[in-house]
Amino acid sequence: MLKVLLALVPAIITYAYLFGGGILITLTLATITALLAETLMLKVRGRPIKPFLSDYSAVITAWLLALAIPPLAPWWLIVVGTFFAIVIAKQLYGGLGYNMFNPAMVGYAVLLISFPVLMTKWPAALDIAKTKLSFVEQFQFIFNGLLPQNVLIDAVTSATPLDYVKTQLTLHHDIASITQAPLFGTLGGKGSEYIAIAYLLGGLYLWQQKIISWHLPFGFLGTLALISSLFWLVDATHYTSPVFHLFSGASMLCAFFIITDPISGPTTPKGKLYFAAAIAVITYLIRVFGGFPDGVAFAVIFMNICVPLIDALTQPRVFGHQK
Repeated sequence: MLKVLLALVPAIITYAYLFGGGILITLTLATITALLAETLMLKVRGRPIKPFLSDYSAVITAWLLALAIPPLAPWWLIVVGTFFAIVIAKQLYGGLGYNMFNPAMVGYAVLLISFPVLMTKWPAALDIAKTKLSFVEQFQFIFNGLLPQNVLIDAVTSATPLDYVKTQLTLHHDIASITQAPLFGTLGGKGSEYIAIAYLLGGLYLWQQKIISWHLPFGFLGTLALISSLFWLVDATHYTSPVFHLFSGASMLCAFFIITDPISGPTTPKGKLYFAAAIAVITYLIRVFGGFPDGVAFAVIFMNICVPLIDALTQPRVFGHQK
């Protein structure tokens, strides 16, 4: 668990540089909420507190959810999402080892459905630095919504690249003109592509340490690249490139930190490949044809339901037994 937290540190540092120190406030608030919610539920269930808090599973849930929430989201949004993830998605199912769904994705999906405007407004990379919004001013904005008089709300909130692409396509603009907007960088969203690279580096560290296997990241990223390449080759004016999909949204976070959850995912090698590939297909379909800018959370939750069936159908052959 500590190695997973360590693997997230490069992305957090990059995140703080690009979007400001508000992410540190979000991470702290989510961590405190997760630990308090875990303690409360353990007391209600009559379980020992210290062994469960010291496994850091609640902290990982808090960090993953915090990294998926806009960095200047109001404090109560962070608290509600984290509380729901720990209490409803984890503890009410029996705690660590018994939860059917990925807690962080459940918390994120609840927030996205309930508060879609707040959840899809992100500051453009380095805009906070340009507006000279200090750490203290970000703290004030998170807790009471106040900004200095010379800073407008529009300066720190904007659509995500995935959402912007979808909106502009409905206005009959082509991909080439859409991606000329300042919101876009070389690989994906301007600035956020570096966070994706940081997630990739952290994921490779987890693979090198044998914390995760190659099946889930390869199955997800490979399938996402394949399906986005097919649409892109058919009509590049209406479908973005596979590189854009790999380095935009929560693709890298999903590949290395979300679907690799050993509790809510399959256990067989072949099952992991099927599980990851299905999540990639659903994610792409929601991104391109659905009503939400990114489909990672919904794809993961849906496929969590299918895990028992996947495991049952992909059991490896047992040797040494006669019929």
